[in-house]
Amino acid sequence: MKIFYNTLPFLSAAAILLSASCGSLRAQSMESIDSVLAAVERNNLELRALQQNNEASRLEIQSQNNLQQDLSVSYSPFFTRGYDGVASSELVVSMGFDFPSQYISRGKSGKLQNEALDMQYALQRRDILLQAQLLCLDLVRLNQEKELLDTRMANADELLALMEKRFSEGGANVIEVNKVKMERMNVRTLAAQNEAARQNTLQTLRAMNGNIPVELLVAEYPAAAEVVNYDEFYAEVMATDAGILSAEASVDAAAQEIKVNKQNWLPKFEVGYRRNTAMKEASNGFLVGASLPLFSSRNKTKIAEARHTAAQSELENARLQAETQLQSRYNELQQIHSAVQTYDVPLMHSTLDALKSAVLAGQMSVIDYYVEADNVYGNLSTYLSLENQYRKLLAEAYRNRL
Repeated sequence: MKIFYNTLPFLSAAAILLSASCGSLRAQSMESIDSVLAAVERNNLELRALQQNNEASRLEIQSQNNLQQDLSVSYSPFFTRGYDGVASSELVVSMGFDFPSQYISRGKSGKLQNEALDMQYALQRRDILLQAQLLCLDLVRLNQEKELLDTRMANADELLALMEKRFSEGGANVIEVNKVKMERMNVRTLAAQNEAARQNTLQTLRAMNGNIPVELLVAEYPAAAEVVNYDEFYAEVMATDAGILSAEASVDAAAQEIKVNKQNWLPKFEVGYRRNTAMKEASNGFLVGASLPLFSSRNKTKIAEARHTAAQSELENARLQAETQLQSRYNELQQIHSAVQTYDVPLMHSTLDALKSAVLAGQMSVIDYYVEADNVYGNLSTYLSLENQYRKLLAEAYRNRL
């Protein structure tokens, strides 16, 4: 007897799963750079790993302030010749704890260590989001270049149709026709290079987004604050720099750790209950004891002081690096901004329109057109690169606002 199974439901389920998996690989189209940064913050695997490591560190810090000795229970039976069963026994239940002030000191230390972990996470988050922001700014530039190349290609197609018509009518020569064809070849090459750069940038952004594809089609930069007053810029950077704040938190945590270790000489206590039996008699009592850590705490304070000194050195270095980068970045911002302001973009676009109109009207040859147009296109390309450089400098200058 043959048994037939209906495989249609299984095939349908497989098709649904395949469709869902393919859909999950589609790029998420973002409307703004802020949307991309929000996605990266949610999906970045490095940040996730850091969060999990910090959570483990918090639990470890919390455990350091628990009672240092667990509840201890011991029972000792004794046997004597000529006596059936247990002749005597001893039961001891005890627990040890540190001097009370040590728990307070370790509690403060744990709080400062948690703050240091928060600052370290904020520093790592800032650097990752800055990297993603710079990639987004590059995408904006590449999108602008793509629009410019699309316009150049449309103009070349229109001029080629015109030149071929004129050539067939005897109003143009083969050199002019070939010149337009060469322009189309050049634009296609530039477009291919532009698309390759876009895909490489998107791939890098995808890796930062937890391997989730992202697409950013924006061709305009978001509004950004300009650096005008150096004193205000200096004050903001030095007060909000994540590297400095992280180093300061580490110094505070290390200083408190010195106080914790200086209390290690305090005695440790042990209290408990004790019961002894002998034949048919039993006695109950309390167990009270203390121990002095004469050797176990040796050199721990020196170790903590050395770590505090190292943390202070790292703080000084963080401040020095921030000040050095701040001054050089401010000077570069002023120079690049002045260079960007020298370009009259509307004038360049109107010049291209006027040149094209002159060719269409027969007032200018194609050869002369491309001599002038290539110069304008070169200036536009330089402007796009300078503006991108300026925007990236601004992003780095105000990276602590992320």
